[in-house]
Amino acid sequence: MNTVKRLLALSVFSLVITGPFAQAKDAPQPPLYQGVNVAQLAHQQPVHWVSVPQIENSLRGQPPIAVGFDIDDTLLYSTPGFYRGQQMFSPGSDAYLNNPQFWQKMNNGWDDFSIPKQVARQLIAMHLKRGDHIYFITARTPTKTETVSRTIQQDFGIPDNAMNKVIFSGFRAGQNTKVSWIKQKNIRIFYGDADSDITAARDAGARGIRVLRAANSSYQPLPDAGDLGEEVIVDSQY
Repeated sequence: MNTVKRLLALSVFSLVITGPFAQAKDAPQPPLYQGVNVAQLAHQQPVHWVSVPQIENSLRGQPPIAVGFDIDDTLLYSTPGFYRGQQMFSPGSDAYLNNPQFWQKMNNGWDDFSIPKQVARQLIAMHLKRGDHIYFITARTPTKTETVSRTIQQDFGIPDNAMNKVIFSGFRAGQNTKVSWIKQKNIRIFYGDADSDITAARDAGARGIRVLRAANSSYQPLPDAGDLGEEVIVDSQY
């Protein structure tokens, strides 16, 4: 009996040890190297791509106009502040976006950690050269004080006589709060990374131009640039 028990115990132990390994060995594994052909590499979505010089050329001969910019992921890569806010106020959820304490910090200093986008430098320089009036409209929650305007002016070298303070349109469920401001300022071109920026421009009778959102932005999922038939600026993710 002792010998039989020992054999049974060894059999069970063997099953316990080898079972998972056997299953792992038999499970299908993805190929280590997945090739690509030249047709796949060359494929591009049928998007209306434009460059900053092409936008400038489209305005040639026109008098100065009013243009508008969204801020987050359009002018500034502001993920560092938003990431910090989530970790501080609501780890693992977006509840921090409804917390006035977060917005007080974000609007009053945390943009010191935001990175100015190169495409925004090019666009602002082009519009300043043309003598256009530049406005900044963000759906951030407004706070009693803000340093975002100062940060933008310093980051993009905007002269005092050409600088307009940031407009905080705020967020209201079911309402695009930027539309009325685009109309009020008679903005003819509005730049933004989100679908709501493009639709706001169109609803206000303006030309909406898409700036690409960086792939590692905290604002996920990434939008499908060009899916509204709008112009999309090349290399504008940074």
